[in-house]
Amino acid sequence: MKKMMTTIAAAMSFAVTSLSGTAYAADVLDRVLSAKTLTVAVGTDWGPISHLDEKHELVGYDVDVAKAIAKSLGVEISFVTPGWDIITAGKWQGRWDIAMGQMIPTKARAEVFDFPALYIWGPNVAVVHKDSKASKLSDLDGKVIAVASGTGAEAYANQKFEPGWENAKPVGYPFKAGEVKTYTSTNIALDDLRLGDGVRVDGVLTDETIARDSIKSGYPIKVLEPALFSSPAAIAILPGDKEFHDKVAAALKEMKDNGSLAELSIKWYGVDYTVEK
Repeated sequence: MKKMMTTIAAAMSFAVTSLSGTAYAADVLDRVLSAKTLTVAVGTDWGPISHLDEKHELVGYDVDVAKAIAKSLGVEISFVTPGWDIITAGKWQGRWDIAMGQMIPTKARAEVFDFPALYIWGPNVAVVHKDSKASKLSDLDGKVIAVASGTGAEAYANQKFEPGWENAKPVGYPFKAGEVKTYTSTNIALDDLRLGDGVRVDGVLTDETIARDSIKSGYPIKVLEPALFSSPAAIAILPGDKEFHDKVAAALKEMKDNGSLAELSIKWYGVDYTVEK
């Protein structure tokens, strides 16, 4: 099999004036097979999800999963790195075919995206500076809470989180934020938190894997127990191409069945997050 070539590019420019978003979404598989390339949107600073290593190459759990999907389709892979807010806006216009980033399939997002496969489960948590007097979630009542824009954490902070996956459990809200500050990425929010307790923010809501990775990297923060909620994350595509949906779903099912998805989770997180706990 021809060796896949991984390329990193900025968001590509396409002529979009003659085609609507629906038209792009309806012929994704044909476009991918014709170009012999699957274009995937990821982040450069999402911790073990996806980041640039010391060689300035994209690595991470989501990067490896995307490569496996491309291999299943028999095509090469190309990565683009738009912001999360651009990804979640849904106006892709053919610039990429799949979005990684462990998107939580909420009811609101299901109106914009198609989710062919769940590929990881994990808790979302609240973190505070290590010098914070907060010891429980209710201590965050009335505080300034930071979140990444367009995330499930943002919806939760605003008490508007609506799980959209099958058998989802209702969530509770042990605190009400006095102010919700949004950031383009969780890492920037954590950088503000590390400045000191209450200097810019009092807490950050984020995925536990990102929080633990930040602590491991030396961030002076701590996690408040228990988790806010536990949720799955999904591969995101635009609706309209059932054949493409089915191909992506089949690739993930094969990975689950042969154990390779669990192996990738253990490789990047040290734990199998591919099944609901």
